[in-house]
Amino acid sequence: MCWHILLLGLDWSLTVIPKLLITYMALLDGASCGQLVTSAYKVFVGTWNVGGIPPSDDLDLENWMDTSNNSYDIYVLGFQEIIPLRTRNVLGLEESKMAGKWNSIIGATLNKSLPEQRPTQMFEPAEHRKVYPVKDGYHRERKAGDFRCIISKQMVGILVSLWIRNDLLVYVSNPSVSCIGCGIMGCLRNKGSVSVRFCLHESSFCFVCCHLASGGKEGDEMRRNSNVMDILSKTCFSSDSSNDLPKKILDHDRIVLFGDLNYRISLPEAKTRSLVEQKEWNILLDQDQLRLELSEGRTLEGWNEGAITFSPTYKYHPNSDQYCWDVPGIIGERRRAPAWCDRILWLGEGLKQTEYERCESQLSDHRPVRAIFTAEVDAVVLQSSNAMDGQGGVRNG
Repeated sequence: MCWHILLLGLDWSLTVIPKLLITYMALLDGASCGQLVTSAYKVFVGTWNVGGIPPSDDLDLENWMDTSNNSYDIYVLGFQEIIPLRTRNVLGLEESKMAGKWNSIIGATLNKSLPEQRPTQMFEPAEHRKVYPVKDGYHRERKAGDFRCIISKQMVGILVSLWIRNDLLVYVSNPSVSCIGCGIMGCLRNKGSVSVRFCLHESSFCFVCCHLASGGKEGDEMRRNSNVMDILSKTCFSSDSSNDLPKKILDHDRIVLFGDLNYRISLPEAKTRSLVEQKEWNILLDQDQLRLELSEGRTLEGWNEGAITFSPTYKYHPNSDQYCWDVPGIIGERRRAPAWCDRILWLGEGLKQTEYERCESQLSDHRPVRAIFTAEVDAVVLQSSNAMDGQGGVRNG
């Protein structure tokens, strides 16, 4: 006996279904009728330190999110400093609706082809303390190509927003969030991480959005290394005792760590400035702290980062294409040497990075960065009688 499945009126010769259903059917049939196949999905990961500057209603995210030219299956967007890191904000004494505002703009950007209709309020009060899925703010029937926010989580200034193509939602399970503070006194949440995880088909994903210790003094890179160690060791996802879901970051199949990692360039400021003016990126990258720490095995051993072919992403004068030290006479602006603070790294077989670049929004003193991945995912399929006759195929998401 072989099972034949009808979904949404489509008769698929090979239909991707959850593993538990495969097991149940196999028990009824007295034999295993499922098999694993590999599908490939396109994943967008972006990071942006927005410097506590609220977005305008008409902020254009299309350049960063690449929605004019391409469409991806999964979007993971990480922000740092969506609110100013003032004491009251760090201690949680003030409510913030900034996450809702950013998510409204992201949703409008992803679903721009939809009829123009302003989304309703997407979040309940105190949204930065909650894990979602986000309520659908568009009063209409969703289409297969639409995107839905399944997780949005804010920890002080860090925000992670995870969007997945609507027709993939049936294959997504076990979303969870874990937040770690490693800022002031080693525990306050002005610095730290927000990690989100989920399973797509049979593969587990974990995305770790970080804002690490700042500072350009000698030895500050060790503080950043310590932050990374704390994040990897302390992050723990809740898991029912009846399942074998991964609890720690490194237990997942596909992992991406990204954010304002704050690693600087280990050169005297005058030398750095001269090399920046000459656009000698390779010489500067040889002294990039993160690369040096990776090569010496002092942090994130075994992790991967794509080739950096873009100019340093920090520190710019807001609303300008000039680095902060190139703009004389700005009152109250700290003059910092340029650096590649905003980075995206990954770990795990089945992840292949195809793009790694910065974008040119001038909202804050950082430039947004994005990486595009192809993610191979194991999927359980059922084979029908047609497939047994040699007429079957695999549906690739």
